[in-house]
Amino acid sequence: MVNAIWLVMLLSGIMVAALTGNIEKVTESALQAAELGVEVSIQLIGVMALWLGLMHIAEKSGLVRMLANLLGPLVRRLFPTLKPDSPALGAIIMNLCANILGLGNAATPFGLKAMEELQKENPKKDTASQPMITFLALNTSCITLVPATIIGVRIKAGSANPTEIIGTTIFATGCAMTLGILADRFFRSREKA
Repeated sequence: MVNAIWLVMLLSGIMVAALTGNIEKVTESALQAAELGVEVSIQLIGVMALWLGLMHIAEKSGLVRMLANLLGPLVRRLFPTLKPDSPALGAIIMNLCANILGLGNAATPFGLKAMEELQKENPKKDTASQPMITFLALNTSCITLVPATIIGVRIKAGSANPTEIIGTTIFATGCAMTLGILADRFFRSREKA
């Protein structure tokens, strides 16, 4: 459905440009947008390489494990149906740690691994289990302490103070995660009733 909406918008823009005699602007804009996309991607590769490198150093130094130990009791409370030695818990904790540090791209492999492990423990293979739903809610609304990707985009756009969004990002993502957890608990309690 979204693809159809984008197609209609694109075709209508091209038709309006053709009818008004500005078809060359469409080509010009498409080339400028493609160039900008490549520039921003290259800029983000540098920022992501930096943060992924720091994440790797944090992992090797034991900082991530320390954070995982700190989050462990909380995560086990959020996933009460999982066994304490479930391999999914480690992947969930690593995913949350990467998301908290604003490394969405680094969090993706951990998220996929967590879902794979949760699916192995799922008794109904064609339906998402409660832990899978809880993890999805946490993953999509996770609090972010350092929005590394957005800071990189702001640097590329020439922002005078690219890090000024950190406070509002922490507040917004904190609210989102709180609401995500509360919604998960609300719907879980309604299902049991």
